[in-house]
Amino acid sequence: MTLLEALALLAIGTLAGFINVLSAGGSMLTLPLLMFLGLPPQAANGTNRVSIALQSVSAVTSFFRAGARYVGLSLRLSVPAVVGSLLGAWLALQTGDALFEAILITVMACSAVLMLLPQPRLDTRPLTPERLTPSVYLAMFAIGLYGGFIQVGVGILFIVVLYRMLKIDLAQVNVFKVLIVLVYTLPALAIFLANDQVRWGYGLVLAAGSMLGAWLAVKVNMSTRGAFVVKWLTVVVIVAIILRLLLG
Repeated sequence: MTLLEALALLAIGTLAGFINVLSAGGSMLTLPLLMFLGLPPQAANGTNRVSIALQSVSAVTSFFRAGARYVGLSLRLSVPAVVGSLLGAWLALQTGDALFEAILITVMACSAVLMLLPQPRLDTRPLTPERLTPSVYLAMFAIGLYGGFIQVGVGILFIVVLYRMLKIDLAQVNVFKVLIVLVYTLPALAIFLANDQVRWGYGLVLAAGSMLGAWLAVKVNMSTRGAFVVKWLTVVVIVAIILRLLLG
């Protein structure tokens, strides 16, 4: 790994960690970057999990210190997500490189569209276990399956499920998201490790940046305009990455 590559990993990791905690889409930056640096798609997919896991540890710790609520409900939702992630990671290892890149491009395009959907009306009632319907648990299994497979844009799916199905505010969605992602990422990472698809040097440098970004994101009280800027910046970067992948 060259100094320039390490600096790129740190910079993109910091931006990705920041975006992942406050919004979604950080892996849309990190996974293609790892591939651009020469890692095969499967190794890039596995290596990216190191950053995701450590970034999530940083965010969860900070949220807990800030008095995060509904930890028990988050853990309940993590159970179907873990089952899904184990299956998703196994499926990813069975997928050829060309098909994986085609899926990545499709996912990134769909994620960019989802990020631009209008916001729903929130439900201000207290969040109780009764509001966690079977459809929510099934959706969490699907998110875990997808997250275990590719991870890219999974935060957007959390917004679709938790923000639109449970109608809770985005601040609480972020708390649920980072804890559940941490819980299901660890077994998925173990599967990639067992199949020798993790490059620790790249993963740890990327993780250093993403942990810094996650810490900054928790500290920042983001304004509506700030969220707007991050959303559109992410969409612009996604389009640039899609063009780079298509052009080879």
